[in-house]
Amino acid sequence: MNRVYNFSAGPSMLPVSVLQKAQADLLDYHGSGMSVMEMSHRSKWFDEIIQNTEAGIRRVLGVPDNYKIGFFQGGATQQFAMVPLNLMTTGTADYLVTGNFSKKAAEEGAKFGTARIAASSKDRNFTYIPDVKAIDYDPNASYIHICQNNTIFGTRFREVPQVDGIPLVADMSSMIFSEPTDVTKYGCIYFGVQKNVAPAGMAIAILREDLLGKSAKGIPADKIPTMMNYTTLIGKDSMYNTPPCWCIYMTGLMMEYLEHEIGGLEAMAQINRDKADKLYAYLDSQNFYHNPVEPDYRSMMNVTFTSPTPELDKAFCAEADKAGFVNLKGHRLVGGMRASIYNAMPPKAIDDLIEFMEKFRKANA
Repeated sequence: MNRVYNFSAGPSMLPVSVLQKAQADLLDYHGSGMSVMEMSHRSKWFDEIIQNTEAGIRRVLGVPDNYKIGFFQGGATQQFAMVPLNLMTTGTADYLVTGNFSKKAAEEGAKFGTARIAASSKDRNFTYIPDVKAIDYDPNASYIHICQNNTIFGTRFREVPQVDGIPLVADMSSMIFSEPTDVTKYGCIYFGVQKNVAPAGMAIAILREDLLGKSAKGIPADKIPTMMNYTTLIGKDSMYNTPPCWCIYMTGLMMEYLEHEIGGLEAMAQINRDKADKLYAYLDSQNFYHNPVEPDYRSMMNVTFTSPTPELDKAFCAEADKAGFVNLKGHRLVGGMRASIYNAMPPKAIDDLIEFMEKFRKANA
């Protein structure tokens, strides 16, 4: 087996043991005589899969009983519209814009009411996170929205906003299941699964029960398009129509991996911290590569860096690709390089990447 180190921001690599389990089930899932990709979502086999997957998420993440879990097509980008459609009950919401995806979420929210930019880190090119305790929140806001880890710019919230009476909504696409999360701090958590959970093609939302059954101000609940209505879809246990069956199955396998192979999110967090700390320590130890993010806000999942020139950045990515370190090119908005080191990235990959980076530095300094 000749696998590369895939540093893609998403779709990203999955644990080998998870892929092998899926491979073993591929032609005949549990004696059904067919693959999960072939079976009816109304079958007893898939009913078992979706129930086990939800139960696994609840155990691994510690989701309380008064929160509902839904599986949706459309990815996190569709959630940018579903959130205001269903939750902007007062006609206004506060958005903290700390990167590209929180900006897109605010732009989508503005189609359904007032998406007030309560704070932004654009003034320093999204290299920090505003102090969430110093923000002047709108007391009439239906919710406060954040993107908790910024995949493109490599920043993360260390603390999250907590305002009495105003639910927190968080896009956690690029950091979910990377560390323990206190779900009770949020009214809604949503995430695309393609970064840290499963193959591309699905989003998961975790919503507090009291937020269901509502709608954006001026839009009656029964006028929300059916496939954008949290209440309808969750009320049908995510089976109003054919759900993304394969992604749900793979999410279930990932929960088994986190729970039984890793030992839970505390253990996963320690592995992830060690990986990130080692890479940042190397970046800080020399002056050829540069990480632009203010240290207090550095992402544990997405590490951005540049070399002295755009030409060297291009050469670095080309040589890295040949050496088996693929998808290190940074996003077009920031350039340079980005190492996405999600749960499935083995610790040895960081050692090997640093060794490659040091060779490149010595050859080009």
